[in-house]
Amino acid sequence: MSVTASKETLLCMSLAGRPGNFGVRFHNHLYQQLGLNFYYKAFSPTDLPAAIGGMRSLGIRGCGVSMPFKEASIALVDELDASAAAIDSINTIVNTDGHLKAYNTDYIAVAQLIETHNVPRTRFALRGSGGMAKAVACAMRDAGFSDGLIVARNEQAGRALAQTCGFEWQADLGSERPPLLVNVTPLGMAGDQADTLAFEAAAIEAADTAFDVVATPARTPFIRHAERYGKRLITGDQVAAIQALEQFILYTGVTPTQEQYQAAAAFARGV
Repeated sequence: MSVTASKETLLCMSLAGRPGNFGVRFHNHLYQQLGLNFYYKAFSPTDLPAAIGGMRSLGIRGCGVSMPFKEASIALVDELDASAAAIDSINTIVNTDGHLKAYNTDYIAVAQLIETHNVPRTRFALRGSGGMAKAVACAMRDAGFSDGLIVARNEQAGRALAQTCGFEWQADLGSERPPLLVNVTPLGMAGDQADTLAFEAAAIEAADTAFDVVATPARTPFIRHAERYGKRLITGDQVAAIQALEQFILYTGVTPTQEQYQAAAAFARGV
């Protein structure tokens, strides 16, 4: 159903260091299909406080928050949902009459994917220590993973995340060859790191499961290399679709059917 923009149109947006098109395509596709008077736009802010202040003052209904703003945005909102407060990281802001409440739908997406892919609770290495890494590590901890290694060059952030979740920390993977590898960094993302493997080839070949949160492209060098060796794969576009669905419901109050959700996810992937 086509909707014509008007002064009543509600705007939603996303803030990211490297904006992609997945969320733009996903949300706008569902708005059109469901006849909702909303529009979604991605931004790369140069002034984060001004961007979120603009959300409040302009009545922008919803905002997705991506790397590297997931932690810095916390001080700029009025309230944290339990999903965000528990891991001190946000990825979604909802504006209700100027009151900004933050959530974390990344956690929900990761928890669902661990279950649907039947990932064994084996030893894992997670590369990253930022806001998204917190969501992934906490979801894995709460799903029953107890033998984990946080791999992060930032020692302070890496050690803090490891201590929060009861895992270990190392600056590099070194000789470790865990069955599960998880990338929660921009390595492999479209841009100047698009050709970079998140883990060295030998580690990928020794693993059983490759999990990458990078959504653009979904088939990162890490995922392509793991696929070549027949590994279990969890890709960033899967994370993006589930968390985007949760955001869509928060913004609009409307729950799409499974068929509508699948169609929006396929459209967002360009399928």
